[in-house]
This record gives sequence, structure tokens and C-alpha cells, in this order.
Amino acid sequence: MKAAVYTKYGAPEVLQVKETEKPLPKDNEILLRVKATAVNSGDVRIRKADPFAVRFIFGLTKPRINVLGTVFSGEVESVGKDVKQFKVGDSVFGHTDMNFGAYAEYKCLPENASITLKPANISHKEAAVIPFGGVTALHFIKKAAIKPGQKVLVVGASGAVGSAAVQLAKSFGANVTGVCSTANIALVKSIGADKVVDYSKEDFTQNGETYDVIFDTVKTISVSRSLKSLNKNGIMILSAAGMSEMLQGAWISMTSSKKVLTGVISHTAADIIFLKGLIETDKFKPVIDITYPLEQIAVAHAYVEKGHKKGNVAIAINH
Repeated sequence: MKAAVYTKYGAPEVLQVKETEKPLPKDNEILLRVKATAVNSGDVRIRKADPFAVRFIFGLTKPRINVLGTVFSGEVESVGKDVKQFKVGDSVFGHTDMNFGAYAEYKCLPENASITLKPANISHKEAAVIPFGGVTALHFIKKAAIKPGQKVLVVGASGAVGSAAVQLAKSFGANVTGVCSTANIALVKSIGADKVVDYSKEDFTQNGETYDVIFDTVKTISVSRSLKSLNKNGIMILSAAGMSEMLQGAWISMTSSKKVLTGVISHTAADIIFLKGLIETDKFKPVIDITYPLEQIAVAHAYVEKGHKKGNVAIAINH
């Protein structure tokens, strides 16, 4: 099978599409014929080993996992003898979590992984781009316990996590303001934002507005300066926080009535099923900037690394 393999950390060119051995499912696993995946900011950080702490988890001198890719959509090609939930021919989508391996024609997954049947009203390409931003935004929105009528500000509203956060916060009944560039205003409005702040013309910390939740999806805000835009007992979500932001957030949470949420996300099949329900009722729409074939995975990584993508970058896998 074809897979995008990397054996050393570095620039996008370390990713090489090669022939590798097709996996065989264990008794509790399905063998997925991957139709589409996506390039996300997390994939880029791990490929580059940036921050350096990536090496302590994924390999100090070289990566222990050689095929990246955490999201997928495809068809079940075969199942292990103990599998009950899925059958051959099922169209499914989901998230591999830290197992990676979706940059390939085939991938084995345990049937209890974060996976469910693909909604019939979207394509494999559209399904594949949803889980990364979807589960990240959902994890934090559930932790923040967003309620109907609350005012939510989403910074980086046109990105993978940001576009998911706007739609999820709306589905929870919030009044949502998105922060983005001039070029992305129409996109952010189209996915449900009640108001848009153009960061090139306006600083949300200076406009006098306050919010119950500020969700920074791209690590661009000044935490200390943004606190005055947060209501008393408000919550700040820093989904892309580094160590310094995590420590700053912990101190704020301990010493004030305001709370800062950071940390590693977790998800289950129930979260993918929840997203599926929103998709099927037109409350969540995939946002795709551009699609590349697997053979151009390095080009896709270079594009994502520039930091200007709208929503998601999809990868089509043609068998």
C-alpha cells in the first residue's frame, strides 16, 4: 500500500510517499480503506518536532511513529472475528488519536476507537476534515459548559478548530462573535457567527465588549490583556496553549474568579457520534480550503505551515 512516511524530523520534504506493508486487523479491529484524511496543525508540529518537547513523546532523535495523520474517512474492507459494531462495506469516519497512521491507503483501528458511520449527506473528503477541529472544540466547549444566551468570542474563527468552535457554540445556544481577517469575514458569518471582529482593523480587547467565554484557538491573544474582556466568573479557553500559557492560566484560575482551560484533549466514539448528529441536521458544516492528493502531502504541509488556511486542508487518497 502507499503511505506518506517520514523517518526524521524536519521540513515538509521529509514526508515521502512509499510502498509499505498493508496491515492486517486483529480480532477486535477493522481494516479501513482510507478515502480521505487531512493535514492539521498538530501533524505539522510533530513533523517539525516543534516545540522540542514533541521529541520526549514521539522519539528523541527520530520519530517512533513513521506515518502521521489522525483523521480519516473511508470504507471498512475487513473485520476481525470479534468485531460486532461494523461490517464490510460500511462507510465510517473518525479520529485515530495518538495512533496516527491515516496518511496511508489502509489503517487498522479497534472497533471501540473514536469512529462511527459517516453521515450520508457529506462526502468522504468532507467527513475526514471534521474530527480534528470538531473533537478539539467540543472537548473545551463541554468543559466550559456553554449555556444558551452566553456570549462567546472565538479567536481564529476561520481555522479548523475555530470554525468548529463557532458552529458548536451556536448549537449550544450561545451568541457567538468570531475574530478573523478581512478575507474571512464572509466565511465566518456563513457558519453562524452573530458578529465578526476584523483583527486587522479592531482589537477586541479595546472595544468595551465583554464575554462569558473567550476561546483562543490559535495562540494569538495576550492572556493578561484579554482578561478585562472576560466577565466575572468567565472562562478563557486556550486550546493551542504552550507551557507558559498553561502556567499563566493555572495562576489566573487559582487567584481570581475567572477560569482558564488548557491541556490535552480527550475524545471517544460518543463525540464523533455527536458531531455526526449535528452534520445530519445541518448544524455543522465542513470547511475545506483546498484538497491535495496523497502524492502532494509535502506541498500540503508547506501550505498549512504558512498559517493562512481557511478551515481545513483535505488529502484525497486514490487507490
